[in-house]
Amino acid sequence: MFCLLVLMCFGERLDEPAVRAIEDAERAWLLYISRKLTVFFFLPAVTKHLFRDRLRVAHGLRMRQRELFVPLIQARREYKKRQGQAVPTTKESETTFQYSYVDTLLDVTLPEEGNRPLTDDEIVALCSEFLNAGTDTTSTGLQWIMAELVKNPEVQKKLYDEIKATCGDDDEDVSEDKIEAARMPCLKAVILEGLRKHPPGHFVLPHKAAQDMEVGGYLIPKGTTVNFMVAEMGRDEGTWEKAMEFVPERFLEEDGNKLAAVDMYGTKGIKMMPFGVGRRICAGLSIAMLHLEYFVANMVKEFEWKEVADKEVDFSEKREFTTVMANPLCPRLVPRN
Repeated sequence: MFCLLVLMCFGERLDEPAVRAIEDAERAWLLYISRKLTVFFFLPAVTKHLFRDRLRVAHGLRMRQRELFVPLIQARREYKKRQGQAVPTTKESETTFQYSYVDTLLDVTLPEEGNRPLTDDEIVALCSEFLNAGTDTTSTGLQWIMAELVKNPEVQKKLYDEIKATCGDDDEDVSEDKIEAARMPCLKAVILEGLRKHPPGHFVLPHKAAQDMEVGGYLIPKGTTVNFMVAEMGRDEGTWEKAMEFVPERFLEEDGNKLAAVDMYGTKGIKMMPFGVGRRICAGLSIAMLHLEYFVANMVKEFEWKEVADKEVDFSEKREFTTVMANPLCPRLVPRN
């Protein structure tokens, strides 16, 4: 997943050591800010002096990101200058892709600041956000979904039968084109049920009330920080029948051949919101759903996922940047062919 996001971000297919270095730097930054920097939410004028060592460590971690990212950003800047020119086929042209996230950032100007472009430091921060938001949440969701398929072999079999019926017996991967073109309601229902029961983020990013507002009989004063209990919504017994069971069929119509109407955007009513809702809904919703469908479909197509006797699936949770499995999934994989 991280390789894919690095490619999307920088437009360059890097070798494994380079990707590992970026991954290590990103993970170190992510875990540190989520565990050590929340103290600065309170009385920052005071805490920035009391905990200045934490700021020093955070600065060092950001500089490590800068060392890794700036050469890639500069390479992309040079690549954009050469676009349209006839260049001979080289090793670089075979690993460099035409579009990237960095390209869009290099085109950004800030009208309120004299139409200046983004600085390298600003681009580094945005790339870091892109990599973390697109990788950690998706890989966390993927592990929870596969854990449920291990624990529910009858659901896994039904999903495999759908994949086989859609893709045939060929040895090719289940392509993105096939996923987007084919109607695979069971696959989509499995993903939705996984996100309902195990949303990677148990809370959305905090919101602040722009004005006094009454909600459900409660006054929310202007300036109040508000958050939403995403996991509790998806596990609410008053809203969902058998809320703590993994039942993908709840997202299918009665005949099981069509996905039931699911409002993921909160336009009609909110029963689950793994991506948030409204104007601040996650910008990566569509690509996250595609990635989850793609990886789940291919892993189930290639392997039967089974539980190991002495490594039973443990659904205990642990809070990191996202809510992960306290004891990571350790299944036994049996090749289909």
